[in-house]
Amino acid sequence: MTSTKCRDQADTLRQLAGSVNMTRRDAGLYAGRINSRNDIRVISVTSGKGGVGKSNVVVNLAVTLANMGKKVLVIDADLGIGNIDILLGLRPQFTMNHVLSGEKRLDEIIITAPGGIKVVPAGLGVQEYTSLGTPERLRLLDELDRLEENFDVFIIDTEAGISENVTYFNVAAREILVVVSPEPTSITDVYALIKLLSTRYGERHFKVLVNMARDQKEAINVFEKLFNVSDRFLNISLDYMGCVLRDDLVGESVRQQKPVCQLYPNAKASRCFTALARKIMASGGENRLKGNIQFFSRKNFPTAAGLESI
Repeated sequence: MTSTKCRDQADTLRQLAGSVNMTRRDAGLYAGRINSRNDIRVISVTSGKGGVGKSNVVVNLAVTLANMGKKVLVIDADLGIGNIDILLGLRPQFTMNHVLSGEKRLDEIIITAPGGIKVVPAGLGVQEYTSLGTPERLRLLDELDRLEENFDVFIIDTEAGISENVTYFNVAAREILVVVSPEPTSITDVYALIKLLSTRYGERHFKVLVNMARDQKEAINVFEKLFNVSDRFLNISLDYMGCVLRDDLVGESVRQQKPVCQLYPNAKASRCFTALARKIMASGGENRLKGNIQFFSRKNFPTAAGLESI
C-alpha cells in the first residue's frame, strides 16, 4: 500500500521529527552491514504513546511464540523505566545498564522467565542510558550479534514516544510492529512516530496491531483511520496484523504478574495473541538490508569515505 508524495502541513509533526538529533553520519557507523543469519526474526514493538498495553503485548506474544516451539529473547529497551521484569514477576540482579557500562556481558544478565522465554531486563530509574551514545550502541550491537545462534526470535520492547532510543531500536530491528489503541490520541501519536521513522530514517514497512479493541469492527476502523492518513501523506506500507480484544482477564493477569496467555489460555485476549503469533510467523521476516543500523550484521563499510557519503 503506497501513497502520493508527502503533502503534510502539520508543522508540529515536523518539529517533533526535527527534535531527534541522531545524525545521518551517526547512523552511517552501522550502515552497509551484511546479515549473517537470514532466518532470525528481530521485531521491535513500539507505540506513539504510553498506556496502550505495548509491554503486555510483548510478553504475551513472546510466550505464545515459545509455545509454538520458538526460542525467544525479549529485550526490554525502555532503559529508564523498563517493566518487562515486573509484568513477569522477575527480580533481576543485573540489567542492561551493567552491559552498557561494560561491567557485564549480555549473556550474563539474561534471565529465564515464565513460559520458557529469556529476558534482557532494563534498568529502573536510571537516567544515564535514556539516550544511548555511539559507544553504547556499538557495544550493544556486538553483544547481540554474539547471541544470534541461540534464538529464533528477538522481540524488542521500545519505550513509547519518539526519543532517540526509540528510533534507534526501531531502525535496528528488521520488522516494526506498531501497537495502537482506539483512543484518538494514540492514533495521532503513532502516526507521528511512523512519519518520523519514514521521512527521516527511510522506514517503509510497518505492521500494525490494534490493542484493547471492543470488537473486530472497531479495530478495523482504527486501522483504516491510520491507513488513510498515512496513504495520503506518506510513502509507506501498513500491514494489518489483527487486534487484541479488550479483556478484564488481562488486568487480572497483570496483577498476578503472569502472562494472560499462560494464566488464562482460553481468554479472548489469549486467543488473539495466538492469532497474532501465527500471522507474524506466516508473514515472513524482513531480510532486506535496510541501509543503516541493523542487528545481526557483520561487515562495515570498508572506507571512511563510504561513511561520509551517508
